[in-house]
Formats: sequence, structure tokens, C-alpha cells
Amino acid sequence: MEGQIGWFRRNHLVPVPEVDSLAELNAMVERWDAEDDDRRIRSRPRTIGEYFAAERPLLRPLPDEPFGAGRLISLRVDRYAQISVRTNRYSVPVGLIGRTVWVMLHASEVVVYDGRKEVARHERLIAKGQSRLELDHYLEALVRKPGAFPGATALEQARSGGKFTPVYDAWWAAACKAHGDRDGTRALIEVLLLGRHPHHEYLVTGLAARPPTPTRCRPRRQLRSRTGRG
Repeated sequence: MEGQIGWFRRNHLVPVPEVDSLAELNAMVERWDAEDDDRRIRSRPRTIGEYFAAERPLLRPLPDEPFGAGRLISLRVDRYAQISVRTNRYSVPVGLIGRTVWVMLHASEVVVYDGRKEVARHERLIAKGQSRLELDHYLEALVRKPGAFPGATALEQARSGGKFTPVYDAWWAAACKAHGDRDGTRALIEVLLLGRHPHHEYLVTGLAARPPTPTRCRPRRQLRSRTGRG
């Protein structure tokens, strides 16, 4: 068995593959593992897959509950609706500010629970001193303070991650033109809150099809805020 692990490493992981995420690497390993089912070890009469098919009925079944291969820790949510995990910061819904939550730290994910309920799931950051903020976690606070929305770090990350598309920007600009900066921004945030229910593609299609009706009002001005952390 150890010899076959060495064979797999030499043939698939040398040189080290270049991937964008650990999830992509795991998918590649699973594909290589499936392809190995058709391989014969030296001059053996059957393939690896055929040997395993014969051995499978002799194995004990897997447990009903999957084994949690992660580290469970308890953390307090700060006033920015964030938790600090291994020098990095991750957002949670603003309603959990001041609460203590459970965090399951996996190799590639950070999963946050309020009791038994999952409330946040982030791809784990590898470098130190970084943050991963989900715009949806801050909407209830931002709808009360729409002036903080344009400068929010969570909005910047949503844009860079492709979640806040040009369709949203176009609808936002039309809403501000029709209703003014504050009310137009609040209208956008309310739409984003509605987006928790329909599928994302339906919401984007609706925004593209029905922009706000423009009216005469003051031009949109640039708004700046330091509320990027919440």
C-alpha cells in the first residue's frame, strides 16, 4: 500500500500541480483516483477496481453520521460582526454581535454555528492578517445606514468575487438617479435582502429587466465610509 501511495505521488503530484484552491486540487485527486481503477499493478491479473469490488462486501459499512475532520472552537463575535480565527477575520450575520458561536475549522473551510444552526461558511484564508467578509451578513445594518454601503469592504469583496455584478451597479445607479443617493441605495439593499429567497440568477434577471423609473432629483454624489468592517 505504501508503495502505491508513492507511485500516486510521483505520477500525479510531481511536479506540484498549480491550482487556484484546495477544492480544485481535491477534485483533481478524486479524478485521478477514479482513473486508477483501470490500472493493473505489475502483472496482476485484475485491475485495482476489480480487486476493490471483490473486497468491498467484506468491509464494514460507514457510520450514519459523517466524521467531522475539523477542529471545533468557541469564539465571541466582535462589534464588527466578525470572528478572529488564526489571525484572520471572517464575517457572521450582524444579529450575532456579542454572541459566542461555535467554529469548525477545516483544512479548506471555516463553518460557523449558532448552537446547532449553521450561520456562515467561508473558504479558509491561508495567508495571515486577511479578512473574508460576506456582504449578506451586513445588510440589516446597512439598510439603516445606507451611506456606509458604497465604502464597505464587504461590498468591495463581493465585487471582486463576482457576487455583486455590473447589473447590480446599473440598477443602483438608476435607483439613485430616480430617488436620490440615500433612498436609492436603501432600495438596492432591500432588493439584496429579497435576494435571500429567490435564486440569484432570477434576481439578476429581474434587476436587468426592470430598472427604477428615473425622476428629476439631485445628482448622485460619491459617498465614503469607514464602515468596511461592518
